Amino acid sequence: MRIGLVGYGHGGRFFHAPLISSLPAATFVGVVTRSAERRQLLAAEHPGVPAFDSIGQMVEAGVDVLVISTPLKGRPALVLDAIEHEVAVVSDKPFAADAQQAQTLITMAERQGVQLSVYQNRRWDSDFLTVRKLIESGALGQVTRFESRIERYSPQSVNNGSGGGFLRDLGSHLVDQALLLFGPVTRVYAELDYLEKGQPFDNGFFMSLTHANGVISHLGGSCLQNTPGPRFRVTGTQGCYSVDGLDGQEASTLAGLTPKSEGERWGVEEHRRWGWFEQGEVRERVPSERGCWNQFYLQLQTALQSGGPLPVDARDALATTRVLDAARLSFERHQVVALSPFESHGIKSE
Repeated sequence: MRIGLVGYGHGGRFFHAPLISSLPAATFVGVVTRSAERRQLLAAEHPGVPAFDSIGQMVEAGVDVLVISTPLKGRPALVLDAIEHEVAVVSDKPFAADAQQAQTLITMAERQGVQLSVYQNRRWDSDFLTVRKLIESGALGQVTRFESRIERYSPQSVNNGSGGGFLRDLGSHLVDQALLLFGPVTRVYAELDYLEKGQPFDNGFFMSLTHANGVISHLGGSCLQNTPGPRFRVTGTQGCYSVDGLDGQEASTLAGLTPKSEGERWGVEEHRRWGWFEQGEVRERVPSERGCWNQFYLQLQTALQSGGPLPVDARDALATTRVLDAARLSFERHQVVALSPFESHGIKSE
């Protein structure tokens, strides 16, 4: 499979290129970037991988799929450009600025017969895979409350509009995971944080989602939190699972490591980073599942070459976008927003 990457900023450089270059039986065709600085980085980090000026130039070189990893503001136009070239597309998250824009991208892809997926890599986080295993095994009993947050202290991220604000950016991961686990949402309440009045992008958020099956999800994110809460806390009738910290794959890619360089060590969490199962006085460690962001690209490869489902259906991202739109509306109106199950439908537990 021949894969082209559009954009070599933080996302393209650390969240896509290391995985694409590690994929067996695949060719990293090149990167579309006109930045001289980023072309120098590309040459140093992936010798022999060429830079291109445009999507059209990349398509002429021959690609099976284009991965679009650029800031949200200009990304939909690039996704449409790739669709018009009739090449399969992976859009980075967040998928779109709103549900109308997301629907437009999906409709255009369907009209052109182009396969369209969205890069929700945190479906393959170690901690999320562990949560999913515990729920599906029944170890927690009937889940009543799901708490999920990504909090860090990163003042330089305030007003970083590349992802459209923290609600739209990080929230797309957290909502996607909640819908995957518990299905459609019927009620949304949200609060957004702004460091200063008139700030264009939020730097933190809290969401309460009521799922159609009765589970309540509390989701939060911040770039100005000095003391992060648990990454997950999942409460059920038979016990509670909690885990601190973030999955280690992000730190690995930032350190220059890849699935290819690490082999079987990739995604393995050291035992001191495992979470806890607790019920009354019982407290015991839960071994973490192995994280595997590279599964996204392996599943994409199978889907494009042999048929079968894409790793993330674009309609899943549409459902997530509708929830995020409702969260924004809730904040603006200071009220709970109702959704029909159809509006956040599309993501099912498997």
